[in-house]
Amino acid sequence: MTHYKLPLLIDFKKKGGEKSTALIILKNNRGMQVALTNYGARIVSIIVPDKQGKPTDVVLGFDSIEGYLIADEIYHGATIGRFANRIKNGTFRLDEKTYSTEPNNGPNALHGGKNGFHNKIWDRRLQNPNGVTFYCTSADHEEGFPGNLTVSVDYLLTDNNELKISFRAKSDQDTVINVTNHAYFNLNGEGEGDVLDHTIYISANEYIPIDDKQIPTGEILAVTDTPFDFREPKALLQHIHEDHLQINRGGGGYDHNFVLDKERTDGQHVVASAYTAKSGIRLEVLTTEPGVQFYTGNALSGKDVGKSGRNYARQHAFCFETQHFPDSPNQPAFPSTLLKAKQIFQSQTTYRFNVIK
Repeated sequence: MTHYKLPLLIDFKKKGGEKSTALIILKNNRGMQVALTNYGARIVSIIVPDKQGKPTDVVLGFDSIEGYLIADEIYHGATIGRFANRIKNGTFRLDEKTYSTEPNNGPNALHGGKNGFHNKIWDRRLQNPNGVTFYCTSADHEEGFPGNLTVSVDYLLTDNNELKISFRAKSDQDTVINVTNHAYFNLNGEGEGDVLDHTIYISANEYIPIDDKQIPTGEILAVTDTPFDFREPKALLQHIHEDHLQINRGGGGYDHNFVLDKERTDGQHVVASAYTAKSGIRLEVLTTEPGVQFYTGNALSGKDVGKSGRNYARQHAFCFETQHFPDSPNQPAFPSTLLKAKQIFQSQTTYRFNVIK
């Protein structure tokens, strides 16, 4: 069992102004607890009872804000934007203009750039005992993106052991947007080693292949007879070490967008799940987004020491990042990420937990 202590509350200065970081705790009547911080509007921990009723923290993270500031992996639990995933060479065209975000992932822009949403101290407003709203603004041309953007993310913990995450945004100019949450999950407990024993399900007939810079090739391929077929639940270990071009390009594992079945992306149907017999905990994902990036923590270096006091090493966690597709502004065949001026962007994802004994 993971031993858990609450993160510290630390004040620090950022970008010339001073804002106080905070820890917000949501609880329900079934023993589930979610800790959040306004630094990156991120999930710090999710504690759920395992099959023996023992509280288990299933999200990687740190026990202080300082831990996030010095982390080797900077996206733990964070809200990601303005544009989740990669944009080729950090450039795209919109309304006959070219916009550029400074590359921060080889030649590409990743997760909104160096000072994306993960690096902001958000304002916050408690909605009720089980909910909180984080909100912020992103100025015109911040990280190269057009438009003054206002964005909020609501977290709501239900008594059905669901963490509902709702995104909302509006811009005064045409812009692009793609937001997600970047929680790293280990259903055996954070710090409990690799996740290769987890059983994975993804409701997707197709996936997006990537080139050697992890940018979509423009193809959409069938998962049939490939290591990417998770339409029937199977152990992660079954194919992750195969000598397959796409597995190799993913960093020796999965780091790919899956094209979710359209009839299931209504926020009411399970589109992905993970389960481990060791804890008995199952995570189910519901979303209104057309895709999910399934990432198996291939770049976790072992340098970060988490809440348990143990190192987070390669494939010690996985992510289900619900999203629009990578590099969409440069891929006209992909679902559009255009947000027209004064229109409202909305998206919802639910992480639901239960136990199989």
